Amino acid sequence: MSANTLFTNARLVLPNEVVQGSLQASQGLISSITAGSTAAPDAIDLEGDYLLPGLVEIHTDNFERHLMPRPKVQWAELPALLAHDAEIAAAGITTVFDALGVGEADTESLRGSAWHNVLDTLDMCMDKQLLRADHHLHVRCELPAPNTIELFAPFHDNARLSLISLMDHTPGQRQWENLEHARIYYIGKKGWSEDKFQRQVAHAADLQERYAQPHRQYFVDYCRTHGIALASHDDTTLAHVEEAFANGASISEFPTTELAARAAHGRGMCTVMGGPNVVRGGSHSGNVAAAHLASLGLLDILSSDYVPGSLLTAALRLVHDSLMTLPQAVATVTVNPARAVGMADRGALSEGLRADLVQVRLVDVADGNQHAVVRAVWREGQRVL
Repeated sequence: MSANTLFTNARLVLPNEVVQGSLQASQGLISSITAGSTAAPDAIDLEGDYLLPGLVEIHTDNFERHLMPRPKVQWAELPALLAHDAEIAAAGITTVFDALGVGEADTESLRGSAWHNVLDTLDMCMDKQLLRADHHLHVRCELPAPNTIELFAPFHDNARLSLISLMDHTPGQRQWENLEHARIYYIGKKGWSEDKFQRQVAHAADLQERYAQPHRQYFVDYCRTHGIALASHDDTTLAHVEEAFANGASISEFPTTELAARAAHGRGMCTVMGGPNVVRGGSHSGNVAAAHLASLGLLDILSSDYVPGSLLTAALRLVHDSLMTLPQAVATVTVNPARAVGMADRGALSEGLRADLVQVRLVDVADGNQHAVVRAVWREGQRVL
């Protein structure tokens, strides 16, 4: 790819409209946007496909899934990272916040293990320019776990750490208000036995009482002193939102009720909902539907959560269901997440911003929906897919 690249015959998804036109990228940035096509011989003809800003993903568990593809089966860091990165790029994501969890009593679990080798591998791959996407870190801190602060140590002063979320998965509250949903998750995904699940439930309240509050204060202080964005997780009640807001959280991840989403939105916090929630038509945990929040104007950001390909699919579903215009839906996966974590240099097709671009073709499918097919991806003007 040359330093200057011209795209033409594209449907440009701009911040407030869709325009048939051309876009020029120079030295990694968008240098011009014009209506209409060009006959310039060196122009790349996008054949009427849509050209979107590169997607920005601030919460994906996909790297963890590649690191531990089955319960208690750890995969080597380098092939896990390369496979994760390739899947992310294929989904049109050019900026990804790899969500890595810290804190779990089970030392055989991923989140109960040390992260040194993973971080070293990420640094090596970034330094050698082996990755397609721009990778950042989102550390998910399990507040009631005794070892959370200890396992966070490798992330101290890491330049890629840009977001911390505070979690409390104590059964009987928040996401796991329904204990049966918790049981299905831990036994099915984590590979716990029924006996282990029952023991953990019995022990959970004690751990929460002992560790949750002091750990919360530790990470709130860390974010304040290091200038890192803070997110709450699975807010359910007004009290949850008020506590998060008082802590300085600017993002509410996956509020489980309309009440919590309204409260967060009213306090200027960005609400994040899962792409799989939109695509499946509801939450797998029985919580509030993302589409319902979108219909109320309470959905700011979509996250692919555990399925990278759901990000673009979910945005298009919101358009298909007349809940958002195409520019509004695209904003939930581009400029809105970028601004929520303090990134002002990407997320929109605007002159002067990074030339992170995705060529997308919409294909009609049998159920009456349209499926978005990613045909090419550029990061800072360089083609990566």
